[in-house]
Amino acid sequence: MRYGVPTSGAMDPFALQVANILVGNDPGEAALEITLIGPTLRATEDCLIAVAGADLGLRVDDREMPMWMSIFVRRGWVIEFTGRRSGCRAYLAVAGGIDVPRVLGSKSTYLNGGFGGFEGRALKKGDLIPVGKAPPDLVSLAGRFFPSEHIPPYSDSPQIRVILGPQEDYFTEEGIATFLSATYKVSPTSNRMGYRLEGPPVAHKERADIISDGIPLGAVQVPADGLPIVMMADHQTTGGYTKIATVISADIPLLAQCVPGTSTVSFKAVSIEEARTLYIKMMESLKRVESPEEEWW
Repeated sequence: MRYGVPTSGAMDPFALQVANILVGNDPGEAALEITLIGPTLRATEDCLIAVAGADLGLRVDDREMPMWMSIFVRRGWVIEFTGRRSGCRAYLAVAGGIDVPRVLGSKSTYLNGGFGGFEGRALKKGDLIPVGKAPPDLVSLAGRFFPSEHIPPYSDSPQIRVILGPQEDYFTEEGIATFLSATYKVSPTSNRMGYRLEGPPVAHKERADIISDGIPLGAVQVPADGLPIVMMADHQTTGGYTKIATVISADIPLLAQCVPGTSTVSFKAVSIEEARTLYIKMMESLKRVESPEEEWW
């Protein structure tokens, strides 16, 4: 970010990490982010996969398969998605990780900049996706699962917790009350850079502009029209609009799974201490991956 380059990466970093852990990868290893409509993939070698996040109707070798579980896939089998059931973005991890070069220390793709990841672009028909070295006995890792009680409470109308600031003093009391009581629709113009919200405008005391400063993931900017914009994975590194609040890290996954043009959101203010507790609880849950009591396949 110090070079003005967005971090990019997974919109739902929690789902990415779970999928990677299920197949034995480091949590931050490169995987596929699949938005709304899934691809059709063919395994060129035996492999181990896991899909977490949105339920897009996973099928392997023409059989319906569970989410949040590691699955052994034989060479030649087809991995496909029959259609969205819930959520917006699924993450497909494969044992060994996606083998792409690191750019600025990252394997993520910055689509707007045209670099990073797989040739700096989205995948297309005919691509051969390189995979890193996987453990020798993939079958022994199959069937590991993430307990349902630790899966984030994804919803088409989540309540998103925020920490007010850093410029909440630029808004009227009525404006802050509006922000924390209104229900906003996620605009169809939303993208990986930011989620534009449609609903009651938030009133400034005077102006919407400030001297540009750094923008974190989840920052809620409010331009002159009063309609909030939540900064997402491809957000710019600095900006000159007032920020009324910042989405807590534990709730970024809930926002990432909202569908532009369909989902609605509301906001609730919490303390930094509560945000910290919720984040620690979320990260601790990554240790909860369990192995099957018997062979399920």
